[in-house]
Amino acid sequence: MNQLKPGVRLRSAVCDTEVVVIAAPAAEVTLSCGGAPLLEEGQEADASVTLETGGDGTQLGKRYTDEDGVLELLCVKPGAGALAANGVALFLKGAKPLPSSD
Repeated sequence: MNQLKPGVRLRSAVCDTEVVVIAAPAAEVTLSCGGAPLLEEGQEADASVTLETGGDGTQLGKRYTDEDGVLELLCVKPGAGALAANGVALFLKGAKPLPSSD
């Protein structure tokens, strides 16, 4: 996959998942969902790819990030596949704690 840019919309080749890139690293990253590479608009899926089971899939409106927090994806359409970057699973980004009101 080419270098990612914020605002790019990607879709899964094996499930209904669609994501939008919120933040991307400077280096090239290979994104996948359900074990198959994510596709850009206009790309066709290879008919031979199948969904790898495992993981909880993606949830609508949730953000997914890598361990370093450099890559961030927003799920705009949920699906059964789990997201990964360079073969490493992405995890659900938690909310930032609010400051104390004391």
